[in-house]
This record gives sequence, C-alpha cells and structure tokens, in this order.
Amino acid sequence: MATTITTTTSISAKPSVPTALLKVQAQPIKPKRHNCKETTISSSAAAATTNPCSDSIGLNDSLVGFKIRYYPGSVSPVMDFTGGTALSNGHSPWSFTKFNSALTAGLLNPMSPPPPTDKTSPGNQFNDPNSSDMKLTLSSKDGISVLMNVHRQILVAHSRFFAVKLSDRSQETNGPTGPYSVEIADCDDVEVYIEVLRLMYCKDLRKMLMREDVSKVLGILKVSAAIGFDAGVLSCLEYLEAAPWTEDEEEKVASLLAELRLENVGAGEVLKRVSIEVNNGIDGGDNEEVLLKLLHVVLQGKDEKARREMKELVLKMLRENPSQNDLRKESLYSACDGCLELLQRHFLRAASSDLQDVNQIARQADNLHWILDILIDRQIAEDFLKSWASQSELSATHSKVPAIHRFEVSRVTARLFVGIGKGQLLVSKEARFLLLQTWLVPFYNDFGWMMRRASKGLDRHLIEDGLSNTILTLPLAWQQDILLAWFDRFLNSGEDCPNIQRGFEVWWRRAFWR
Repeated sequence: MATTITTTTSISAKPSVPTALLKVQAQPIKPKRHNCKETTISSSAAAATTNPCSDSIGLNDSLVGFKIRYYPGSVSPVMDFTGGTALSNGHSPWSFTKFNSALTAGLLNPMSPPPPTDKTSPGNQFNDPNSSDMKLTLSSKDGISVLMNVHRQILVAHSRFFAVKLSDRSQETNGPTGPYSVEIADCDDVEVYIEVLRLMYCKDLRKMLMREDVSKVLGILKVSAAIGFDAGVLSCLEYLEAAPWTEDEEEKVASLLAELRLENVGAGEVLKRVSIEVNNGIDGGDNEEVLLKLLHVVLQGKDEKARREMKELVLKMLRENPSQNDLRKESLYSACDGCLELLQRHFLRAASSDLQDVNQIARQADNLHWILDILIDRQIAEDFLKSWASQSELSATHSKVPAIHRFEVSRVTARLFVGIGKGQLLVSKEARFLLLQTWLVPFYNDFGWMMRRASKGLDRHLIEDGLSNTILTLPLAWQQDILLAWFDRFLNSGEDCPNIQRGFEVWWRRAFWR
C-alpha cells in the first residue's frame, strides 16, 4: 500500500489575517481510492436547473470544469452524488427575497448590519480539527493540495452549493451520517478559496474585507458567487461600491461584474460610478448638456491661468473621445458666434478710442482660437473659415486698435493658414482667396508682435509653411499678385514679416520654368 506523507504548514493571505494551520498532503504515490464517486459541475448541468430564481445569485459559469470528488471517511459509506443536481428554493439556507432586500437596504449604508448572527460561527473554530466534522481538500491545477478541517453546518448554512451537495437528503439517500471528506479539484487560486471559507466563520465580513485590496476582493467575489455564498457576495459588492479604484482596477471590476451577471442583485449600484442609467431618463443629450456647460464655464472663467489649464484639459479629453457625437456642430458654432459677437463689439469700441474693457479683445480672440482647434479636430471648421473671411469690418478697423491689444486676433488667422496648409480645411479657392484678401495685411502687421509676445505657443516655421501652402493652392495669377506684394514687404520689414521664400521659389519655377 502506498504511504501518505503528512506535514503541517502555516498559510496566511496577509500578516493581519489570523493564521490557520492547514495540513498539506504530499502524495508521491497516489493511493487507489475504492468506491469513489466523482461529480463534475458543467455548463450543461447548470442549464438543467428546473426552478431558477431570478432574484437570487445563481451558480454561474465560473464553476465549469471544477471536479468535486466525494470519497469515504473512516466509517461513512460512499456518498453517491450525481452531476447536474438542480438547485431549488428548498435548498437555500435563507430566503433569496430577503437577501435581495438586505442588499438593497444595505449596499450604500455604511452602518448596515453584518449578515445574520445565527449564520455565523466563532472565527476560532476555523480549521479546528477538534470540533470539525468534515475534511475539505482544495487542489490547484499546478498540484498544490491543502487539507482543511471544516464544519458541515457552517458550509451548508452559508453556501447554496454545499447545501445541495451536503444536504440531509443526500445523506439519507447514501447511508448513515458519519465523518467524510470532500475534495474541490482544479481551483484557480487555492488561497482565495481559503479566504472565502474563513469569511464563512467571520461575524463581520466587511471588517475582514477592509484588510484586502480591490484585486483580492474581486477574487473572493468570484468564488463566493460560484459557490452561492450570498453573504460574501453582498459584502464584496458593498466593499467595491465604497472603495476607490485605479484605472486598471476599474476595468477588472466592470469586466468581472459583467461576467458574473449580478445586475439584479446589486452590481448595478457598484457600476453607477462608471456608467449612467439610460432607463432613468438620462441619454446622450444630457452628455452634450454637460459638455456645453464645461465649454461655457471655460469661456467665461475669470482666472486666466486656470482657464489656460482647463482649455488644455478639455481639448485633450475631447480628442481622446472616439465618439464625435457628444457635441453637435450647431452647439459649437453657437458658442463660437457668441465669442465673435463680443469680439466685434469690443474691437469696434477700441477702434473708436474707447479702451474700456479692451482686454476683452485678446480674451475673445483666444476663445475663438480654442474653439477653432476643436472644430478642426472634428473636421467641421469650414464654416468658421468662411465666417472669418467675411469679417471685412473688423479687418478695416484693425489698424486703429493698438497692436498690443489686437495681435491675438491675428493668431486666429494664423491657425487657419496652418489648417489649410496641412489639408485640415478643404474649402473653395474663392473662400481661400477671400481669407487672404481680408486678413493677410493685418496678419503681416501683427506678425512681429505675435512672435515676440506669444512665442511659447507659436511655431514660426509652421505658420510660415502654412501661409506658403495656402498661397500655392490658388491659381497661378493670384499667387503672383500675393507673392510679389510679399517680396516688397519682406525687403522692408525683415524679421517682422513672415519668411515665405519657399513658396516664392515654387511660384517662380511654376511661372518661368514651364
């Protein structure tokens, strides 16, 4: 006969958790087991359940492939359990309806009571060989085997899975009561199973879970749902609803709750942190309302440093959003029209020597520049270009406003040149020519100011290339008029005029080499 070498080791999930003495069986030569019955929980067996309860936490697919082996104890006969045993309300240790009521009442209440005390047992009985009446072996896929001393009454009271497998009906069918052994094979994580068993002996599950991190609690939740440990599921959901998550943990929480399908028993409360309930009257229109509110708050903010930071943040978030349906084109252009109207008002007042609130010129021009970036990102900026090209009144009074107050207006023009030069704006040649006709001279006048006062946010070469490419998209005769005028201006202004020599050379080759 093969011998079994038995050693004693101490396993603890964390230093703060009471250590349990667990017997680890190392069997170099596996003894032959006589009269052994083996039960395999499979998806087909789960599908054969005749009276499912929609309000309860069902034994889910996470049990697929786990083998439960029952073999004789010292005096007990063979326990013959067949696969596919259906679970019904009669086997549940407590009413599923009461469980759901407790979940709804306690999930968001930090003072909610722990599970009923009559379903708990003192923690010092956990793995107690003197008082236990059952040997439970947990075997992992990599060969680790842990022997636990457990109490049938505790397992049956807390787990619907064990309530079915260890029910009095099963014992009456198979023979007289006596000590027996149970093995759960192919466990994904033996340590998590041990923690779940430990929680069954605990009076305050939430206090125990507070010692764990989110990843560990997710593992406990998965096993608790698999064996129908309803109080464990409740406590895990309460923990997850209240605990902070990292971004990686957020993905794991959402994925596991979707896999376990616990929406009807409280998982929805946990997911409210990262999702919106459409059936409560909240839809995509409210998303736009929130974004528009953020947009207007940024446009109207009073602290310039904070406004710059929030503009970068909102623009970054909008760029990261794969959907372009969160903000309608009409909503963005409505905000744009408001800024343009304010710009016109203050610009014309400044042109008539009324410098009250003259700083609003730079502010509204900066707002327009920011909205233009959003429009270009969403490929809907063509109407903005046409509107800006038609601002002949602003252009005509441009020279009457001090350069220190007006140069931000020319930044909008520069952004349009860059957009055309990069192919981000596709408009007719008439619209492109009108833009140059209306704003090119004011742009020349402000170029030196822009480079000196806004050098951090501007790339000189990018703007010069954008202007060159914009001119080169026009018919050759129009190019000639614009570039000859630039040639004369550049010779007299030098660094205060953009250097579009490359565009001039391209025009020259087109005009005289062909």
